[in-house]
Amino acid sequence: MIEGVKLSNIIAPSFYNLHWDIQAGNHTYYDLFGGRGSTKSTFIGVEIPLGIMQDPLANAVVFRKVASTIGTSVFEQVLWGIEALGVSDLWKPTTSPYKLRYKPTGQVILFRGLDKAKKLKSIKVSKGYLKYLWFEELDEFGGEEEIRSVQQSVMRGGSKFVVFKSFNPPISRSNWANEYVLKPRANAVRHMSCYKDVPAEWLGQQFFDDANELLLTNQRAYAHEYLGIPVGTGGEVFDNLCIRTITDQEISIFDNIFMGIDWGWFPDPYHWGKMHYDSTRKILYIYDEMRCYKTSNSETWNRLVMQKGVTGTDLITADSAEPKSVGDYRDYGSLCRGAIKGPDSIRYGIKWLQSLNQIVIDPVRCPETAREFQNYEYERTDDGEIVSGYPDHDNHSIDCTRYAMERVWKRKGQ
Repeated sequence: MIEGVKLSNIIAPSFYNLHWDIQAGNHTYYDLFGGRGSTKSTFIGVEIPLGIMQDPLANAVVFRKVASTIGTSVFEQVLWGIEALGVSDLWKPTTSPYKLRYKPTGQVILFRGLDKAKKLKSIKVSKGYLKYLWFEELDEFGGEEEIRSVQQSVMRGGSKFVVFKSFNPPISRSNWANEYVLKPRANAVRHMSCYKDVPAEWLGQQFFDDANELLLTNQRAYAHEYLGIPVGTGGEVFDNLCIRTITDQEISIFDNIFMGIDWGWFPDPYHWGKMHYDSTRKILYIYDEMRCYKTSNSETWNRLVMQKGVTGTDLITADSAEPKSVGDYRDYGSLCRGAIKGPDSIRYGIKWLQSLNQIVIDPVRCPETAREFQNYEYERTDDGEIVSGYPDHDNHSIDCTRYAMERVWKRKGQ
């Protein structure tokens, strides 16, 4: 801790637990996302120099996708953090290239652009190792593969690493960064924040006035810009989704169970899904899935039995376009039947799903289902006009769900 500096005066309350988690070394990856004014970058700009001063072997490297943005963003942010900690006299800044050197030991904070990512192989420090990494504006990078490649090149020679990734979520739910923070990952903390978590005096009254004005005039834009919610582009097929953890306690009382299968081999996957329907509240809970490629019918059935607890008395409604697969499952002892389908069955099935008050999907138990439902959008013309009808791609879990729920939505009046 820095003598005479109270961290609560420079770190917003929403980041207190995150700070102690970093201090305890509980995790490696810290993904921070949210709306304008959440001070997530301010928090990281304090944590990195603070951590370096506490660990004599620690150094850091801070990345922006475009090198020309470093001087007016992350470099200034870390400088602010050093000043807020009251230790400016202990750090020497240089701007060609951008670097901050801790005078007592020679430890450094380096700044790099990923315009030419291959050059990263040459990053070296004279003492210790690069313990801290920060990818600012994560969504501007080229995707998970690029980030992974950088981490593989840089995260060497040390026993403990801290990797920060920060961004304001893009409006499209299908943006890779938005999808990335929905995927379960061991040793990672995902932290969402917004301006409401910050002391008002830090941002000033004008900031709050502007936020309230947008709330009154354009709630969708407000949710995206100030709360950091990827509200979508307006072309989403399902606007009734709730992506959240479904607890074991909830699952223990589910009693209206449905299962479906969309057959596949490659490149289309086999997809099995399990769900509960609350007909009183018109809420569908999707809480289990199994997806695989190039897997025989006997093997998928064995996996369902051994890994998912499916029994021969569980009714499974599957795509009837593959009668042999349905027959195979029945021979294995499954109570499997082909979907009835019929004219306009796709349209009716999806319209019924759209009519529900809510479709709750657990992103940890069902990552592929959560991804497909969130990313399923109407197609558009070159002029941006929405095309009627539903796209027939990246919809395997959606088809699976339609089949599973067919005996409900085909009822008269549904």
